[in-house]
Amino acid sequence: MISKETAEHYIWGNNCHGWHLVKHPDLSVIQELMPQGTFEAKHYHQRSHQFFFILSGKATLEIDGYRQVVFQHQGVEVPPNIPHQIFNEGYCDLEFLVISQPPSHGDRILNDIIESSPN
Repeated sequence: MISKETAEHYIWGNNCHGWHLVKHPDLSVIQELMPQGTFEAKHYHQRSHQFFFILSGKATLEIDGYRQVVFQHQGVEVPPNIPHQIFNEGYCDLEFLVISQPPSHGDRILNDIIESSPN
């Protein structure tokens, strides 16, 4: 049995939180919390296929240059090699699951590398 209370915890970005619910070499399930007004850096993953599922709040996801709002109990997938970024532009904390196969840690390429690429 695993929960936020027993899972490995880490802090990222501007006081955002993550809890590793599943941490295996072939699968990652992380519950994340983003306070109001926070966002992550635009990036992509070369191998990782991800699925974001909103538990509470609403997320603004920019995927391959297109923005969409994802509400509580909705999800969206992001294939490998697609630039993406999540924002909490709502009025409360945003809590969501990010499921990655294979795990995305160590497979993250930041946007400045994308924009400076010759191709």
